[in-house]
Amino acid sequence: MVQNTWGADQTLALVEIAESGDPRLVWLLRDLLRLIGAPQVTSAIADASYTLLEVEPASQNHWRAITNYLIAWNIPAPPDYLAAKRTVFTSVVPGWERIFVEGDVDWRHVSWGGVLIDDRPYDTTDQICNCIPAVDNPEVTSADDATWLEDDDIVFGIEVNGEYRAYPRQIMEVREMVNDTLGGRDLGIPYCTLCGAAQAYFTDRMPDGVKRPVLRTSGLLIRSNKVMYDLETYSVFDTFLGNAVTGPLAEKKIVLEQASVVTSSWGEWRKAHPETTVLAERLALGRDIDLRNTRDADGPIFPVGDVDPRLSVHEDVVGVITASGKPIAFQRSKALFALQNGEDVAFENVRLEMDAGGIKAVDESGADLGSHQAFWFAWSQFHPETSLWPE
Repeated sequence: MVQNTWGADQTLALVEIAESGDPRLVWLLRDLLRLIGAPQVTSAIADASYTLLEVEPASQNHWRAITNYLIAWNIPAPPDYLAAKRTVFTSVVPGWERIFVEGDVDWRHVSWGGVLIDDRPYDTTDQICNCIPAVDNPEVTSADDATWLEDDDIVFGIEVNGEYRAYPRQIMEVREMVNDTLGGRDLGIPYCTLCGAAQAYFTDRMPDGVKRPVLRTSGLLIRSNKVMYDLETYSVFDTFLGNAVTGPLAEKKIVLEQASVVTSSWGEWRKAHPETTVLAERLALGRDIDLRNTRDADGPIFPVGDVDPRLSVHEDVVGVITASGKPIAFQRSKALFALQNGEDVAFENVRLEMDAGGIKAVDESGADLGSHQAFWFAWSQFHPETSLWPE
């Protein structure tokens, strides 16, 4: 670990940095704070950071407080920041060498989520790792055989070409990524617990010469959103937007098309779609957690910068992109109330409809538009120009 190499030379270097008067260097100090665990070292790094920022020290969680200052003031990165950050991070977590590369990424905002990279080979669901283990080609059962699920358990429902499947939140909160095939189409399905967002990306029908991306969790975060990457090429994707931002897939300008994900209860989903399949209980690894109502209940636990004040940070919205390219978020509670009362909920070409007690977006012909539910802070962070219904 980094703290094992800290000695007199590092202490002298830290004094020199603190006396430089260059607040850009705090980005590097912030990165060290996230990775170093020795209290005396972190205290010294935090003191140097506060000196350079010319602010009073926070009483606790120095890493978060300092990051919030850096983001709020939009302090530029120092010269050669990516190279330095890459050296620090890869000394702690082997496997990130091919992740930290040039691309359409603001590396200032990338931080460690506290877990290692999932770089296991494809279709090794049961291989143990010190990571958030993705599921490839998951085992599924019929609705009748899913006796382990309670009616009020949350599921993420997906339909492709008339085939339905439920992805229980109990499984998605410990797996966070599924590579699946449904209705004859390949899918990559990330779930970001921090953003309250399950999304479904089509990973087939790639351009000639491009293999199906196999999506994995990198162990990194950007503004409280998980950073996913393709195991085949190590191309990093913007998880929320679906576009490749580094590597060979970014060079080919790959943007993944989305299918709608309906957030529903198991009872409602099963009633509406009795033919549905559902991921098998064993994929939950024996854990039954609800991070939304425990760890994340008081707001984002990682720095996110400015938050659009039109809604509270953890308000649920259903988001979609219109035909004109405009992001639109529908406040779920108000949209659901309107739909239940027979009112039309629409914006440009987008129409909302209820599905198994949840909501999805379709166009005038009823075609799926690839909507999903998320926390407001996440949708507005990654779609800063979003419209909000009702305004």
